Amino acid sequence: MFKDQTAIVGIGQTEFSKNIDSTELNLACKAIKLALDDAGISPDQVDALGTFTYEETPEFEIARNLGFGNLHYWSQAPYGGGASCAAIGQVAMAIASGIANVGVVWRSRKRGDPTSRMWSHTEQEIFDHWKWSRPSGLVRPVDESSMIMRRYMYENSYSREDLASVAMTLRKYANKNVNALMHKKELSLDDYMNARMISDPLCLYDNCLESDGAIAIVITKLSLAKTLTNQPAIIHAYSQGMSQEHSLMTDYHGNNPLQSSSYVTAKNLWNLSDFQPKDVDVAQFYDAFSPMIPLSLEAYNFCSKGQALNMIGDGFISEDGPLPVNTSGGSLSEVYLHGMNLVLEAVRQIRGTSSAQVNHANLSLVTTCDSTPNAALLLRGDS
Repeated sequence: MFKDQTAIVGIGQTEFSKNIDSTELNLACKAIKLALDDAGISPDQVDALGTFTYEETPEFEIARNLGFGNLHYWSQAPYGGGASCAAIGQVAMAIASGIANVGVVWRSRKRGDPTSRMWSHTEQEIFDHWKWSRPSGLVRPVDESSMIMRRYMYENSYSREDLASVAMTLRKYANKNVNALMHKKELSLDDYMNARMISDPLCLYDNCLESDGAIAIVITKLSLAKTLTNQPAIIHAYSQGMSQEHSLMTDYHGNNPLQSSSYVTAKNLWNLSDFQPKDVDVAQFYDAFSPMIPLSLEAYNFCSKGQALNMIGDGFISEDGPLPVNTSGGSLSEVYLHGMNLVLEAVRQIRGTSSAQVNHANLSLVTTCDSTPNAALLLRGDS
């Protein structure tokens, strides 16, 4: 039995910057120690680790540097932006099944350096799955996302002004968050429309920040969580999803390019849950690019297909709207650490400590990348 058996009890983050003078190992250890201190748990109690396949720091380096005891479980989740909820869910399953007792999930990244980005290493000849997109000029994730969004806008008669509402809404959240990289930078419609084009129709402000930092969380059984000081963010439901004939960020090779793996994840998540979309108080949708928010709203059944941008423009995801979304500023305006900042914000909303706190937030949805094989978590308060 998995439902409501585990909880996130500790969260930690380093400083965020475009260029931190530190190693990924040092950043990881700092974030993990902060998360353990936040939970009130000693490092030698940790016996499970989870992270990303993209993480360059091996588990034994983390364990030795922080003084962990013997480990009973470790795992890595693939697909970059699709990994955060998967890594957390897998560790939670190990704890719920009795394999381990205390788990840590982390992501440490020095992404400010352009040479660290995977598309900077594209070879002259390509033999893997990228051969279906790279020769067509789609050399970066933003190029692939722009293709999907252009079709969505064409089919539903949207303009760039409609899409601007996503970035502008998230920037308002970041303006309230002192830890956000864009905390002091407001974003107007004129700013958006005059911004440098990156991959039409996506401009500079439709793209996530390139940033350095680390984030970690601590997971325990719910019985232990209830003995600790913090309000537990109970892991109520968890699902992964990969759609039929999926090809990483190029879903447009399938029968319906707008039917992403999020639909698979969402259907299973709601089937496993005691709740439905109408019950969710606040959501954190993965937003490496702004189109992922409207597409996720539709995939998780918060609105009809083709209606998301209209609803966002009308304030649906704003602080006073029916479903506040990415309330820390998200990857577009807070920090980009493969979505782990969204998990922390979901926990803060449950605790009541967000800089854009939603009243009576008891049910918080977190998702990973709409364009890749992905996962989602439904967190609830202890009430």
